[in-house]
Amino acid sequence: MSENNESRFLKACRGEPVDATPVWFMRQAGRYMKAYRDLKEKYSFLEMCKTPELATEVTLQPVNALDIDAAIIFADILLPLEPMGTGLEFVVGDGPSIPRPVRDAKAVDKLLPVNAEEHLGFVGDAIRMVRREISGKVPLIGFAGAPFTLCSYMVEGGKSREFKTTKMMMFEAPELWERLMDKVCTMLIDYLKMQVNAGAQALQIFDSWVGCVSPEDYSRYVLPHTRRVIEGLQDTGVPVINFSTGTSTMLDRVARAGGDVISFDWRINLDDAWRQIGLNRPIQGNLDPVILFAPLPVIKERVHDILRRAQGRPGHIFNLGHGILQHTPVDHVKAVCDMVHEYRHG
Repeated sequence: MSENNESRFLKACRGEPVDATPVWFMRQAGRYMKAYRDLKEKYSFLEMCKTPELATEVTLQPVNALDIDAAIIFADILLPLEPMGTGLEFVVGDGPSIPRPVRDAKAVDKLLPVNAEEHLGFVGDAIRMVRREISGKVPLIGFAGAPFTLCSYMVEGGKSREFKTTKMMMFEAPELWERLMDKVCTMLIDYLKMQVNAGAQALQIFDSWVGCVSPEDYSRYVLPHTRRVIEGLQDTGVPVINFSTGTSTMLDRVARAGGDVISFDWRINLDDAWRQIGLNRPIQGNLDPVILFAPLPVIKERVHDILRRAQGRPGHIFNLGHGILQHTPVDHVKAVCDMVHEYRHG
């Protein structure tokens, strides 16, 4: 592709016609690739995130191996929590851990303001390096966690199934919840603007855990904060992708929270989702990541079903409903790229 701004991906973000449906994959840089595993033997996950040269190398691995239409910077949604003062650890086999969870007014008051350039500048440096390497090839996506997902990690102290502690803060101490979300939103706007200033050409906000709340609770406790972040990015001039999982019953509300592109998981048919969101809005999705383990004829059937439901309408970016899983066959990921690019409607 010549100019990034005329790339399939960015044109689809703007709802413009494209020569073929653009495709990229959440977690396209990661453990399913041998090149990543080889690096991981030498460096910890956090070392790779915080060393711009390593983050650049990992970001470029799928660009070099797959026929994808966008790169996404290698980082982690929880990186901003460390400078806020909660600590951050990655426990082998158990995932992320927040050593100092935020569960009361004292803990919220102790949270530190974050200067993204100063405290998270390594992400900006990686973005600049990647842009130099891929200029004119594919656009680069920056990202962050959505306010609810980050706050739920902070309150729970790590992953959760029930999100009981988070919900109890919302229900029992709504003013405290608002104060926590306010601090996180302020940090996120600064952090994401820093990524754009460094060269990110699109942004994705990951609300991976928000499907745990009811539609009414989403509208009351989540939507205003997500909207604040997205509205705070309008002057950047880059498209914002609002991604969530488990939200099939409230995609209309997710769409009201904002975003140039609404991205959703596999628990709803693409055409049904697009009607909920509004056919005038670009969308992204929505293959089940587990399908990538299936035989190629099954993968092709599912990929074609999604594309058929899109009906060739401008504004569809093909992606998974969540990130690529560990041990996914790389050949299957490559095959999906070809299937998407070669598909023709009618």
